[in-house]
Amino acid sequence: MEKDQLLTRRRALLAGAAALGAAGVASALVPGTGKRAAPESASAAGAPPARRPLRPSEYRLSPLTGYGPPPTTPGRTPVRREPLLRVSGRGRTMVLTFDDGPDPRYTPPILDTLARYEVRAMFFVCGGMAADHPNLLARMADEGHVVGNHTWSHPLLTDLGRHRIRSEMERTSDVIEKAYGARPEWFRAPYGAWNRAAFQLGAELGMEPLAWTVDTLDWTTPGTRTIVGRVEDGAAPGVVVLSHDAGGERSQSVRALRRYLPALLDSGYHVTVPRRQYV
Repeated sequence: MEKDQLLTRRRALLAGAAALGAAGVASALVPGTGKRAAPESASAAGAPPARRPLRPSEYRLSPLTGYGPPPTTPGRTPVRREPLLRVSGRGRTMVLTFDDGPDPRYTPPILDTLARYEVRAMFFVCGGMAADHPNLLARMADEGHVVGNHTWSHPLLTDLGRHRIRSEMERTSDVIEKAYGARPEWFRAPYGAWNRAAFQLGAELGMEPLAWTVDTLDWTTPGTRTIVGRVEDGAAPGVVVLSHDAGGERSQSVRALRRYLPALLDSGYHVTVPRRQYV
């Protein structure tokens, strides 16, 4: 019963997170301003508001802006003042991300598959897991992957005060720096649930938020074929794919990657990691 209640709550959280858009609340920002766009009004008849077509890269990787220290602040990592609207590479570029690890059961075979196809990915790690398996973060560094901050204990940040949010982020950044060799430049809120404090504190710690545009929902163990189908159906230039390498039984995620990664590459996609460009 308790497990069912937890599953129901997580599904509700994810459903709410989806409403935040591709990069937390960033999809509601006016590009280049860091400000929220005015909501579109519904028609007098109560019909849903008309949706303005989005340019292909307008919303996919746009983090909340305007909270970071000035680029000239001594000892502080600058955070962009305009949204990131593209990933490195040209044409059909995608980003693969894996959350909740590292886990010695599933992270190594995922790394093996990425190495086989010479692909780099992003790993949003939890501090508690990273502290127990620093060798896996060292391998990520050696193989050119990007490690991001996914908090220490995977809490719902919107339920926490600023002091606790900072602690969750800062402790994790410290562990990543020690094991990976550099402090993280990206963070992802557990469940995709951000609030203003999380954005502000992340920026103060030199990190930008990144969510996703294709959710494999692999944590529900829907079957390898289903995971593969969700990635292949959602493939498009600039897409960020969410999968998991920990937090439960992830053998389906491992097997799915072995199937969809070569298929994406054969289809002409360039799978890489985003690059921070200060503007």
